[in-house]
Amino acid sequence: MRYHALACDYDGTIATDGQVSESTINALENVKKSGRKLLLVTGRELDDLLRVFHRIDLFDRVVAENGALLYRPANREEKLLAEASPPEFSRELIRRGATRVSIGRVIVATWEPHETTAIQVIRDMGLELQVIFNKGAVMILPSGVNKATGLCAALQELGLSPHNVVGVGDAENDHAFMGICECSVAVANALPMLKERVDWVTTYDHGKGVEELIDRLIASDLSEFEDRLHSRIALGKRADGSEIFVSPYGKNILIAGSSGSGKSTLATGFMERLEEQKYQFVIIDPEGDYSTFEAGVALGDEERAASVTEILDVLAKPGENAIVNLIAVGLKERPAFFESLFPRVQELRAQTGHPHWIVVDEAHHVLPAFWETAGITVSQHMYSVLLVTLEPDKVAPAILSSIDVVIAIGENPDETLRIFSETVGEPAPKPTGLTLHPGEAVGWFRRISEPPFLFRSSLPRAERRRHRRKYAEGQLSDDLSFYFRGPEGKLNLKAQNLNMFLQLADGVDDETWLFHLKNGDISGWFLNVIKDPELAAEAYRLEGADISGEQSRKEIRTHIEKRYILAA
Repeated sequence: MRYHALACDYDGTIATDGQVSESTINALENVKKSGRKLLLVTGRELDDLLRVFHRIDLFDRVVAENGALLYRPANREEKLLAEASPPEFSRELIRRGATRVSIGRVIVATWEPHETTAIQVIRDMGLELQVIFNKGAVMILPSGVNKATGLCAALQELGLSPHNVVGVGDAENDHAFMGICECSVAVANALPMLKERVDWVTTYDHGKGVEELIDRLIASDLSEFEDRLHSRIALGKRADGSEIFVSPYGKNILIAGSSGSGKSTLATGFMERLEEQKYQFVIIDPEGDYSTFEAGVALGDEERAASVTEILDVLAKPGENAIVNLIAVGLKERPAFFESLFPRVQELRAQTGHPHWIVVDEAHHVLPAFWETAGITVSQHMYSVLLVTLEPDKVAPAILSSIDVVIAIGENPDETLRIFSETVGEPAPKPTGLTLHPGEAVGWFRRISEPPFLFRSSLPRAERRRHRRKYAEGQLSDDLSFYFRGPEGKLNLKAQNLNMFLQLADGVDDETWLFHLKNGDISGWFLNVIKDPELAAEAYRLEGADISGEQSRKEIRTHIEKRYILAA
């Protein structure tokens, strides 16, 4: 199950004119019966909400006052998520003519057109407050407090990630919390602005629209909306510069190729993108290659193996990633260790939806070909798993059969794809005939008809920093340096890095500069030596343009400084 919680706005969403119909209540009850959590996220003050809504008990948590108050219906406990403004603020607001002013535990609210008065009072009193709008209502709250921050506090208590939540609302103040949900839905009566930003708009309005959403949620886990979701994980870029993405949920990936070909670099870049989007992952690390990876909590070392309990304790917090070092586990014992850990991780996934990804480095160590019975059991429950291996034929065939995306890297990608296909008992794809350069890989989405394709993977942060320093300030060898020679070969000005390239470019005459630009020398150097296809594409664009030497120099300088000099 992907979506473990439904987060709803109240007014204009589950409620019409402040009231929730019996059919909508029945639908909300069905959400609970499906094993999912319910969260109410509203701008209303808690006392007002309790007065008008008699089934608050349906919800596991209530975020009230537009994110400033957390309420636990099961034991009627309240938790303030921000400090209230000083009493003088609301008094001054009223004194200056604001009407219909209400004061909650934290929130102070009025109505348009008194937002101008509120802003003036905030400024005059020097307070760190903000104004939030909601269909004519004017809500004043501490800076940084909104429905998104309130929802995050509620999810933290429940041990859930926003990536496992569906959010539904109707107004401008709902966008904050719906924006952090994996799937965002607007009811048909929602403001046009909100409808433009969500993943789906219901056919019906108010509670009927929420009922429509709930029916789909329970029936299909909203799988039909997969292609609409804004969350995707980038693998890299094709030769034409277009990005390649995979779904953050459900797909299994294999990275395979020769030793030293860059498998770990590609995997690290993928995990960094998971971290950037706050998808939780666990790395099974047989050789300790990720012990210094900053994106996770290292568990186990050369002398002590991590226990299943401590691994699960880390993964219980959706904001933490786990790196499980298996060096202290004997080679023969590693499959059994994984066999004991995997069901427990799957149990956590079944309860909460995370960890979102399981990464298995040196997969032939923990999922070996001889591990047939356990391999079949694991493969039946595999999703969102990334395997990295030197030898795909040494991995259990049942495991490989569950792979959706094969990434071949190294000297002979066609041979890697052939071995994979032979191991799973399927015809190999047509050979690409490609020879890969550093940073390049061949990708194959084997469930669709598209043939394997060449792409360049995105470098991890550490590699990008080294790359920038090397080419911005380093000393390239003579055969890799750029030479300004001019149309008649009279010059011999050597640029051994990008800094020197820019200095020499400013000093040579237009005839020399344009000769090398129009001849493709500059774009070729950027592509083949600097290994930057995007920078090469910018130079290639200028080759065919009707542009002066001065202007083309300026544009090239801007792109280099942005990508290397200023970012180094």
